[in-house]
Amino acid sequence: MAEFIFWMCLLLPVYAYVGYPLLLTLVAPLFPAWRHTPAPPLNVSIVIAAHNEARHIEHKLRTLLAQDYQPATLQIILASDGSTDDTVACAHNVVDPRITVLDLPRQGKAATLNAGVALSTGDILVFTDADNQWSRETLGYLLAPLNDPQVGGCAGHMVIPVTGGGLSVGDSLYRHYEGWLRRVENRTGCMVSADGALLALRRELFQNVPAEVNDDFFISTCAPVAHKRIVYVPEAQVIDHGVDEADKQFRRRQRVTVGGLQSIAQRRELLNPLKYGLYSIALISHKLIRRLAPILLLPLLLSNFWLWDDHGFYRLALIAQLFGYAIAIAGLLDSQHRLPKPFRLAAFLLVTLAGMSLGLWQFLRGQRYAQWNPEQNR
Repeated sequence: MAEFIFWMCLLLPVYAYVGYPLLLTLVAPLFPAWRHTPAPPLNVSIVIAAHNEARHIEHKLRTLLAQDYQPATLQIILASDGSTDDTVACAHNVVDPRITVLDLPRQGKAATLNAGVALSTGDILVFTDADNQWSRETLGYLLAPLNDPQVGGCAGHMVIPVTGGGLSVGDSLYRHYEGWLRRVENRTGCMVSADGALLALRRELFQNVPAEVNDDFFISTCAPVAHKRIVYVPEAQVIDHGVDEADKQFRRRQRVTVGGLQSIAQRRELLNPLKYGLYSIALISHKLIRRLAPILLLPLLLSNFWLWDDHGFYRLALIAQLFGYAIAIAGLLDSQHRLPKPFRLAAFLLVTLAGMSLGLWQFLRGQRYAQWNPEQNR
């Protein structure tokens, strides 16, 4: 029994984080490469939900207006979710008839996004955050795949430069990993979802975002629900920031896990391979098993203790686990960041997995996160 628990608890996380991406990498050459011609001028509405983003919003609006790609019509909707700083006033400093500013009461990100979309007039909706940075080419790259009628949504690529001395090194490396995974998902036609930092969706596919879900997952999965593809566009880059502090990283992983599981529950129809084929398998592997995998680490460790005398492999496995946890704890205790980067990376993994485990427990207990505060992620 202990041996069965050990191997199940080992193989499921290994499959979710390593086996699944490697499997897609091996089969990707069997799928035809997709090439996208530049999109013609489209009618575009860019929707930004913001809460207390006074220091970022003016620069963001000017960047959106200065894109090289010229749509047929451009509408920018800045929806303030009960901001208590000068977000609205700063947005009004950018005088342009293409900008609409909504000063809404505090109601949560989902309701704020829905209010912004309700005022949109474009055939293409683009969602982005107030605090990430675009280049002048970002919008053109993002919209190019929409020239294909089978494409329902497009996902950009988030870049996190390692600017801090703490756990942001893990954030940056994780983005590289996600980029690799999304490239092979994209090649095989089963790209699962997009980051809220940058995503585009055909207006007719949009469904109102329910409260307490991860909005980026829900919005981007409006495409596969309609049997349309999500396309990953690595050239459409936005620069964001990582989280250095362990407590912030821990809380963020809690919220993302709870919202992610709630999102999967809302989109449970997509888990049916008979209806959605390879996309369902990708969704189960990428989103569901990965979120469940961290809770297997404790029974993996306990069963490994029980199997110590059975074989040399189990002794080696237990030593490797304990050594990994020791490195992670040392990385957490290294407040002066004097240890090498692998210690901080191990600390990032430990905090992430612990936050995901607690998030799963909170989800099962019925806890939800209705409000959002971008400052919590900085």
